[in-house]
Amino acid sequence: MTNILLRPVTEADLPILFQQQLDPEAVAMSAYPSKDRGEFMRHWEGILKNKNVTARTILYKEKVAGHILCWKEGKYEQRVGYWVGKEFWRRGIASAAVTEFLIQVKIRPLYAEVANHNAASKHVLEKNEFELLNEGTKIWIFKLK
Repeated sequence: MTNILLRPVTEADLPILFQQQLDPEAVAMSAYPSKDRGEFMRHWEGILKNKNVTARTILYKEKVAGHILCWKEGKYEQRVGYWVGKEFWRRGIASAAVTEFLIQVKIRPLYAEVANHNAASKHVLEKNEFELLNEGTKIWIFKLK
């Protein structure tokens, strides 16, 4: 298992997380557009102020490798999402982060969305016992009971 650490996201992490979400290849894999600096900072300001969101920075070898979070969307659904910077791909970091996050966050069921062309992220969820619920044309929905 890859050795990672999860800790609360701090404002000092945001410039690194901002740069990670600008990478064109990462954006293509996520199927979510990147944000400009102002939009990104406003988005994260809302996340950090919202007591109903659990947001963690993923640390790998003491470097900010990405983030993982859980939030409520819609009336009943709790979502989990993660982002790992491209320079940290293919090291098992996302899988390890999801595993650790699921130990810390006991909310169930949890849902996750994955771009249907992102095989690595599908594997991360399946490895962590998420089940495929819906194979959309662009996004696949997974659920952890």
